[in-house]
Amino acid sequence: MKPIEIRSKSKQEILDEIDASRRSLLNMQFQWLAGETRNPAQRRDIKKSIARLKTVMREMELGIQPKSQGEGVGK
Repeated sequence: MKPIEIRSKSKQEILDEIDASRRSLLNMQFQWLAGETRNPAQRRDIKKSIARLKTVMREMELGIQPKSQGEGVGK
C-alpha cells in the first residue's frame, strides 16, 4: 500500500491495518519455522508495510504535512 493511500484512511483504519499486518507477520513466522514457506521477500514486504503504516500514523500525530509528489529533491 502506498503512503498516499494510507493518508486517505482514518486513524482507526490505519490501526486496524497495522493489527492485521502484525497478525499476518506472526502467521508467516510460524509458517517459516514449520518449514511451510521459504520466501523471505514476503516477510520483508510485511515488515515494510507495518513501518510505512506506523510512519504515516506518526506524521498524523505530529501534524506533519508531507511534501507532494512534485516537490521532491532535485526538481
